[in-house]
Amino acid sequence: AIEMIGTYMAHYDLDRFGIVPWPSPRQSDVMIVAGTVTKKMAPAVKLLYEQMPNPKWVISMGACATNGGPYTRYDRVLQGVDKVIPVDVYVPGCPPRPEALIDSFIALQEIIMEERKTTGA
Repeated sequence: AIEMIGTYMAHYDLDRFGIVPWPSPRQSDVMIVAGTVTKKMAPAVKLLYEQMPNPKWVISMGACATNGGPYTRYDRVLQGVDKVIPVDVYVPGCPPRPEALIDSFIALQEIIMEERKTTGA
C-alpha cells in the first residue's frame, strides 16, 4: 500500500481526475485493495465493501491483491481479493507504479461512463 502514498503526492495531482480519498467506506464509491488478503482478513474486506453505498467499484492493486503474489503457496492466503468481493479493475505490478494506479482510475472512469450510457443514469 506504500505505493499508493506516492500516487497521492503533488507530483501526480490526483485532484485533476476528481479523485479524493475518504476515510470512511460509507462516504466512498471506490475501494482500493492493496496487499495480500488472508482468509482471516476476508470477512473484514467484505464488511467494508458492504458498507459502501451503491454504486460502488473495486480496484485490485498489485500482484498480492490480485492473486496472492509471492505468498500464493500459503494456505492462509486468498488467491485474489475477487474470491471475496467483485473487482472492476486490476492493477498489474509488484509493486505497481503510481502511473499504473492512475491508469486504473482512468480505466474505471471509462467503465463508469459506459455503465451510465447503458443504464441511462
